Amino acid sequence: MSRAVAAALAAALLTACATVPPPAPTPAGGNLSGRMAVRVDASPGQPARSLSAAFELQGAPERGRFALSTPLGTMLAQARWSPGDVVLATSQGETPYPDLDTLTREMLGETVPVAALFDWLQGRPWPGAASVVNQPPAGPGFRQLGWSVDLARFADASIAAVREQAPAVSVRIKLDRAP
Repeated sequence: MSRAVAAALAAALLTACATVPPPAPTPAGGNLSGRMAVRVDASPGQPARSLSAAFELQGAPERGRFALSTPLGTMLAQARWSPGDVVLATSQGETPYPDLDTLTREMLGETVPVAALFDWLQGRPWPGAASVVNQPPAGPGFRQLGWSVDLARFADASIAAVREQAPAVSVRIKLDRAP
């Protein structure tokens, strides 16, 4: 779990009164929510890490919001972005970042391609990068940006993505409703 998310969780549990600022207005675009589990394999000098949280993804790759919360509804962190502005808000305050990749590395422990995630959660490759559709006997899905996206349970609103580059990162998402 990243230091910022761990600190936010600890502060929320210990003080019960530290809160993340109210959510920014909902950006135009999509709105997806559900549960997310991220696991990062161990690497030299780093133990394996994992994070499970409820999430809400709103907007689009150009302007949006991504919020993580505990099963009890306590906000862990909220990222928001627009052209030239990427910010992570926790109970510790707001921190600006140069880009979404740097921000997701802080939120989740490794980089997750948020721009592509909007399309992946709709069961399709992101149009901003080349992709290769899985061929039999592999199950339904595709490879893109160094990730293998598994759509075998897409009809059940579940998507899994695995980054093959070390350390391996797996992201499993169960959407609240079918996309």
